[in-house]
Amino acid sequence: MSYENILLEKDDKLAVITINRPQSLNALNAKTIQEISSAMDELNADESCRAIIITGSGEKSFVAGADIKEFSDFGQEKAEELARNGHNTLFNKIENTSKPVIAAVNGFALGGGLELAMACHIRYASENAKLGLPEVTLGLIPGYGGTQRLPKLVGKGIANEMIFSAKMIPAQRAKEIGLVNEVYPIEELLTKTKELASIIANNSPMAISKAIQAVNLSDTDKGFESEIKYFGELFEMQDKQEGVTAFLEKRKPNF
Repeated sequence: MSYENILLEKDDKLAVITINRPQSLNALNAKTIQEISSAMDELNADESCRAIIITGSGEKSFVAGADIKEFSDFGQEKAEELARNGHNTLFNKIENTSKPVIAAVNGFALGGGLELAMACHIRYASENAKLGLPEVTLGLIPGYGGTQRLPKLVGKGIANEMIFSAKMIPAQRAKEIGLVNEVYPIEELLTKTKELASIIANNSPMAISKAIQAVNLSDTDKGFESEIKYFGELFEMQDKQEGVTAFLEKRKPNF
């Protein structure tokens, strides 16, 4: 499939989705959201793909936010539809996909850009990254999951501070509060992200899929029961047999 606003590269078990709108600092518009969603569908259907990286083109910006021009004249009904479609089309799809998705945050991750990164399962950032949710400066609030995912990652107090103040934080501060996992020089970011993705890609895809589901339920009353259920289900799957057999035979498993 051909895309206009993103680049899709596949290399062995890894895939990289690059948001490619440098003229607008990779801002998210409706077409870009749909293209990322379509790429996710393509990669989820590809059994050879074990891990997905999402990044932005250039060194200035991961995603500098939503394309404000697209919704500047919306009323309530159209605005709610915009947010709901974003959740269903992309952000929830990433969070609940069966394959691990890692954000390589290169530069600005603001508004919808930070919300996109937070929907991913893991976040690495470049040293020049700046992260924030500036929506209240527009008289709005985050609409693509920012008010829900940020408190889970950093706690309510820090989330409230970031949302209410609209201030950007640097990458090292983002690491201190648990918003990103690691920080690297910009020239090393994608390499380090691929290294992590490669390690993950060699583990059991069946187990990782169940782990994603269980972790996503960790803040609900279904969390513990889901872990027990998925743990049991894996005992009936091929990967468990291979993993245990390889351990007993003192060799690396071949998933």
